[in-house]
Amino acid sequence: MAEVSNKRILFKDYITGAPKETDMVPTVGTIKLKVPEGSKGVLVKNLYLSCDPYMRNLMNQPIEGQESYILPFFPGHVVTGFGVSKVVDSDHPNFKEGEYVWGITGWEEYSLVPSTDALFKIPFTDVPLSYYTGVLGMPGLTAYAGFHEICTPKKGEYVYVPPLQARWDNLWDSTQS
Repeated sequence: MAEVSNKRILFKDYITGAPKETDMVPTVGTIKLKVPEGSKGVLVKNLYLSCDPYMRNLMNQPIEGQESYILPFFPGHVVTGFGVSKVVDSDHPNFKEGEYVWGITGWEEYSLVPSTDALFKIPFTDVPLSYYTGVLGMPGLTAYAGFHEICTPKKGEYVYVPPLQARWDNLWDSTQS
């Protein structure tokens, strides 16, 4: 069973105000390139990692009674977020070596994903894989659901889309050339 170096970003400590580079600590550890037998886990090599606005709230000291559906970052642990990865090894019947996936992963070269509840196969590889951290990933699904399920504009209505959604702007810019 091969063991390789694994560059990763650790969360240093809870913060107040805007995050700074010093709130994260780059380190190098090691990881075995084999999923423990019977774990149903998936080992992935991360190709793209996202940095999304929701992550700022995960840097706060947790307050009892105000828990989120997403676990906060814990000091000394790897930062987590959405990413695009390639399966290196799998003990899960739905994920095979060589497949591309997106979902919650660590900010590290390789991640052992113990639960596949937030891991999704990438069905289309005819677009840049990085789109799955934006327009085809969580930000895009959020925008789609917000627009089509909540907003549901009717013909003749106006919709204001603030320029805050940089991920959509990036897709638009990249298609203009």
